[in-house]
Amino acid sequence: MKKFIETISNIWKIDELRQRIILTLGLLLVYRFGAQVVLPGIDTAQLAELSSNTENGILGILNAFTGGAFANASVFALGIMPYISASIVVQLMGIAIPYLQKLQKEGESGRKTINQITRWLTIGICIVQAPAYLYGLGALGVPDSAFVLGKGLDFIVPAVIILVTGCVFAMWLGEKITDKGIGNGISLLIMVGIIATLPQAFAQEFVSRTTNNTGGIMFMLIEVIVWFLVILASVYLTMAVRQIPVQYARRTASGGYEKNVMGARQYIPLKLNASGVMPIIFAQAIMFAPSLIGRTFNDTAAGQWMEVQFADIFGLAYNILFAVLIIIFTYFYTAITVPTNKMADDLKRSGGFIPGIRPGKETGNYLDKIMSLITLPGSIFLALLAVLPAVVVKLMDVQAGWALFYGGTSLLIMVGVAIDTVQQVNSYLLNRHYDGLMKTGKNRKVA
Repeated sequence: MKKFIETISNIWKIDELRQRIILTLGLLLVYRFGAQVVLPGIDTAQLAELSSNTENGILGILNAFTGGAFANASVFALGIMPYISASIVVQLMGIAIPYLQKLQKEGESGRKTINQITRWLTIGICIVQAPAYLYGLGALGVPDSAFVLGKGLDFIVPAVIILVTGCVFAMWLGEKITDKGIGNGISLLIMVGIIATLPQAFAQEFVSRTTNNTGGIMFMLIEVIVWFLVILASVYLTMAVRQIPVQYARRTASGGYEKNVMGARQYIPLKLNASGVMPIIFAQAIMFAPSLIGRTFNDTAAGQWMEVQFADIFGLAYNILFAVLIIIFTYFYTAITVPTNKMADDLKRSGGFIPGIRPGKETGNYLDKIMSLITLPGSIFLALLAVLPAVVVKLMDVQAGWALFYGGTSLLIMVGVAIDTVQQVNSYLLNRHYDGLMKTGKNRKVA
């Protein structure tokens, strides 16, 4: 504890880091404040039904991502998800469109152009989603009387403009946190939104356990211990790597290479879960389809079965299909984000090689084989984490809101962003010759 307090004190001694942390906290506070501001023209007193209908299921996940703004009919109701969707679309289009491939190779200037394309695509997605959200409020339990100005164009047009502006403003906040704060701005906004729903979910579970005679405080303690163990497993999944040994020819004083004298051995770290949380997001998006198909053909027995089975996110059929899709998308996303052939070419150009493997194509094939082998257990572990909320609901009778924090997108985003943020802070501390927040900081040698 003393060491931790000393580390926190060291953080505040670094002026630049202190200013970045204060700016980040301030911008996150602005985002959380905006999530409570209801759209003009909607009576806040009549939103109780909307809140209750978005507590569970897929809408509950979406509401968690927006920090409750979705259920509040807030100016930030669309959250930052349109930007995430646009980023995914641009990334996938980069595989097939030569222009985007060219931009990806142009360094900083290409990155700026891609970011601009992503911003415009975000606005386009918002223009589609905003009217859908407004017209969907009635189906989610908001009565017509809650719309003070009615549902005419005099309400819809300004509300759409406000929702689009709210999303663009949230995107701007995220970019400012990335540039001027401690980094990972968009991810931090999502994480803060998820964490904002955690106290309420925990409180509801605690009240349920203590008042309904369903286990009491002791069972609640067991739930918390299991939750911490799941977090620990998620940390291991996020940080686990397979180290591929690499050797480089040592340079001579004249700048050439000594072919027979090798330099120090280094490693290529291949992550066990290189795709991060993206396979879950992809699979989650597709899981809307079976229920929709079943609703379309509900005059048949198969359609009725699909509508019932895939509407329950804690059901057996839903989670089996969900797990299979996650494994498939893990391989797919890893294949497009880990360019093993490019890694092999870069290694060859820099005079490096993997012992026992020929440089060039054979190195690329070797890296691809290793990546495929380690992706299998990584994808299975990711799928198990994704379906764990359904397991704890069925086996431990946990409240749905609290169960969502036992795995899936919410937990992995929280863990991944927390690790990245700690690493960002750690780098500042190590550059100033302080021990970091993690154990590796203690091994740093001061020159």
